[in-house]
Order: sequence, then C-alpha cells, then structure tokens
Amino acid sequence: MAALLTIGEYRPDVSDHNAAYTASVSNVLPRGDGYGPFFDANVFSDALGARCRGLFFGTKSDGTIKIFAGTADRLYTLDNTTLTWTDASAGGSAYSTVPTEGLCSFAQFNDKIIATQPNDDVQVFDIDTDTEFANLAGSPPRASYVSVVNRFLVLSGLASNANRVQWSGLNAITTWTSGTTYSDFQDLPDGGNVLGVVGGEFGVILQESSIRRMIFSPGSDIVFQIDRLSKELGAAHPYQIVDASGRVFFFANKGFYTIDASGSMTPIGRERVDRTFLDDYDATDHSMLQAAADPRSNRVFFAYKSQANALTTMDKALVYDYILDRWSPVDLEAEIITSLAKPGITLEGLALIGSRAVSNALTGGGGGVPGVPLGLTLLIATVSSAPGGGIRLTVSSTSGWSTGDIKTVAGVTGTTEANGTWTITVVDGTTIDLDGSTFTNAYVSGGYIEGSIDDLGISLDDFEAATRPDIAIANSDHKIAFFTGDAVEATVETAEQSAIDKRLFVRGGFPVTDAGTLYASVGRRENMYATPSYTSETLINTQGFCPQRASTRHARFKMRVPAGTDWSFITGVQPDVVAEGRR
Repeated sequence: MAALLTIGEYRPDVSDHNAAYTASVSNVLPRGDGYGPFFDANVFSDALGARCRGLFFGTKSDGTIKIFAGTADRLYTLDNTTLTWTDASAGGSAYSTVPTEGLCSFAQFNDKIIATQPNDDVQVFDIDTDTEFANLAGSPPRASYVSVVNRFLVLSGLASNANRVQWSGLNAITTWTSGTTYSDFQDLPDGGNVLGVVGGEFGVILQESSIRRMIFSPGSDIVFQIDRLSKELGAAHPYQIVDASGRVFFFANKGFYTIDASGSMTPIGRERVDRTFLDDYDATDHSMLQAAADPRSNRVFFAYKSQANALTTMDKALVYDYILDRWSPVDLEAEIITSLAKPGITLEGLALIGSRAVSNALTGGGGGVPGVPLGLTLLIATVSSAPGGGIRLTVSSTSGWSTGDIKTVAGVTGTTEANGTWTITVVDGTTIDLDGSTFTNAYVSGGYIEGSIDDLGISLDDFEAATRPDIAIANSDHKIAFFTGDAVEATVETAEQSAIDKRLFVRGGFPVTDAGTLYASVGRRENMYATPSYTSETLINTQGFCPQRASTRHARFKMRVPAGTDWSFITGVQPDVVAEGRR
C-alpha cells in the first residue's frame, strides 16, 4: 500500500511528474484540505430582451436592494416582486449603442446610481425616488468607466481623451467645471489608454502599460497626488479589473497580478496558470474577459470566452483563492459575472412568481351570453361563465396544470366569488373551470392565479439573507443566476507517479473524500511524450475502494464525482500499487 497521494495545487503550466501539484482538475474550488464542489447556476430573474452588457445592485436608504442592468442601448431595473425587468432608459428611448467590445459601467454615490458608456451621456438615477434614468447635470464627459474615489465621482476611458482621468467636485457629482469645488482632470503623459480606475479611499489607475495611484490632497492645487506604481506593467483589458479585501486583481500584459494597499505588485499566475490561460483565451472580444470578487469567500473569478466556444458568452473561469494562494478552473455560461445582492421578497410577492398572464374574458356558455365580453382584461386571469353557471378563467397557459390541481385566485373585483382556493378542471391550453363555483357578478377589474412553490423555478433558499451579496451571472438567456444549485460534475487527478525505470501495477485506490458516489480510473502511458490513456471507470464500493487493474510505467489516479452528488471535500487517494520490475 502506497502513501497518500494528495490532489495538490493546480499548476497546469508546468509538468506534474512526481510533483506536489496537479495539472488537471475541473469544476472544483480550492480548500485547505484539497478541493470542494462548484455549484450549478440557479436562475433568479426573468430575461432581459437582449444580451446583458452590465449588471449592478444599489442599496436604498431603507436598506433594501435595487438591481440595474444594461443592454446595448437601454437601461433596466428589476421588479423585486415579479423579478421582471422594467425599461428605465431616459424618456423611454434607446441610447446610442454600446461599443461592440464594450460594457456598461455602474457606481453608487450616496442615493444616486451612475451609469456610463462612451457613446452616450452619463446617466443618473435616484434610487429612492426615480423610475427612469436622466442625464447627469453639470456636463460631465462621456466615459467608459465610472468609480468613486474618496468623495469624488471619477470618470475614465473618456470618449474625448482616452488617457485622461476626470473627477467631479468634492461631494458634488453635478460639478464638472475644472477648479470648482476641487473638480479637475489629469492627462497622463504616458502609459497608454486608461482602462479603469479602482475606487476607495484612494484610486488605482490602470493603463495599458502603466499603473498609478491617486490620493486626495486637500488644500493642494493638484487636488489628487498621482504617483506611478509601475512603468511597464499594465492591464491587458478593461473589464477584468476587480478589488477585494483591499487588493486589486487583474490580468496584466505579463500575466495575473495583485496590488496590495501599499502599492506592491505580486504575480499570482506565473508558472501556474498564465500560459494555460493565454493558450485557451479568445482575445477577439475584450468584453468576454471579466473579473468578479465573491463577497462570501476569499475568491476572485476571472471568467473568459475560450477559443473553442462559438457563442457570445464566457464559458470558463479561473478561480483564485487569495488566502490559500491557489487556483482552480470551472465551467460556466455567462454574459456578465459580478457581485450581486438578491432583493428581499415578501410572502405575498412569492405568490406572484409563477402566476399566469392574461388572455381575454368571454362567456363560456351556460352562465351568460356567448361571445359577450365580461369586462376589462384581468391582471393575471380573466373571468367568464363556465357551463352550468360556474366560473371559467382564461390564462396565458395551463402548461404544467392538471385537472384536480388546487389553485388560489386572488384580487378579483366584481366577480369576487372567484377569489379563494379551488380544485380546477383544465378545459384546454388557456382555460380552466373552478369546480363547484357559481358565476354571479360581472367582472370589474384585477385578479390573478397565485403561483405555487412548484411554479417558482428557483429555490426558496435563494431568498435567504437576501441583501447579502453573492457571486452572480447573467446567463446566455439574459437571466440573472446565482451559484446556488446542485454540485456540478467534478474531476480531479493526482500528479503523475513513476519510478522511471520500473513498471507499476495499480490495483485500485481508496479516495479520501466524503463523496458517497465517485468513479475512478487510472491514466497510464509508457513514456513521457505519449498522451495518457485511461482505464474504464469503477464505482467506489462499500469499503471505500475503487478497484482497478493497470500495468504501466507512468500512472495517475483520476476521480470523478457525478453532478448532483452531496459532498464537501476531496483530499486525495491512497493507491494500492506494486512495482512490477523492469521489462
């Protein structure tokens, strides 16, 4: 029996032959005892009408959450009850289109939400009172990126001057006249275009080939003291810059880096993942490389579009745990990745999720004159007379409903006798009868069929601690989703093991994990330049052993945990292997 083989640090850039790290793991997250599961994305919202080009949440003065999104030419807010989107574009009109490789940038300054993109005016939304955006007063310049530094609103990536950083007055975001209330700008003499400014008590300016820090200097003529941190290092693309726990993380022209509060820069991907990423990343669309910090953990996600992906989505992510200083790769499907808080929702609001949309209201025969409308269109359902004088409801779809189901009708005025809980008869694809009901009063207005728990399409657990931010995406259907689903299929491999001049016979192994369902195989090859082939998988048995029979010169143990398995860690495997001698 050999010693325990741990699943070491993920370092695909270098050979893992007889090493303390591995070149192959998938859909797992680093843990102190190895790796843990990565979870599937659960859909949370209705769909936007087009590809999501920006996603943001703001906090109202009462502590509740409001979510904002941008498409190529419109801005939206999310209804916290129905989880549907409302067009909040200024005047209800379309904006000039966001650049092909561009995204919308958002920031919150007190009760104001700021949205920018370089082809239109800076937009503002009072989160407590407004229903649509408006042009920010003071004639600020059009800009690609917005952030808050100290008590200033800072614009960068200006349409008029790409190497300029411009800021508002102190606590005065509608003041943009240079020299007024500390409002000013700075043209950076070198370093290329500004690709973003990370906000906070001080700002970090990332350019194409330079990094600078801006510190507010009250009483000084220069307003902000701008110091260079790096002359040659810069950000490769704009949307993969993120801050977490006082650090800035980004992909530079030399690989993945972090900057701490002192301004010190540290490579975090060198001889680990940098080369692997560059070989896989499709660099034809810069908006398809994005970074987001997970506020519930010590992880940063670098999501990207791989060269094999033909869709306009990011399909992979490299996850960096900055406390453990370890990486792992995961699969996803996203147009946007960001930190997002879920809005709270009342029990009454839950009833509206999954409710059915309206069609029309006509008598059904036996309780009125056929073909005569009974009144205005209902909010969710329409009311008419069923055969025999009962109440008939017309809904957008009866899909998923069956005769004998119990449904609750609420909010109907006029035909108030429809309100209540009923056993239903499904008449056709858009019509149901309320069994035992009697149609008496003409319909006036209102009403809906409440959605059931089964109609939600999302877990009630998704509403727990609703105002706590979490990592989220807009998926390929333009819907918000959070990684709160079941564990996805995960694979891990040990480093390759060999004695170089001797053969090994692998009889199996004991995986060290709490996964009750796991399959194992052995990767084998006869020389260092051959591609490993894998034995057939075997299921872990009741003794916790995965039997195998493999004779080889170089061996690695591969373990696969199927999707939906309940597990929390995998540390490694204790292999059952003997030396066969030379041949």
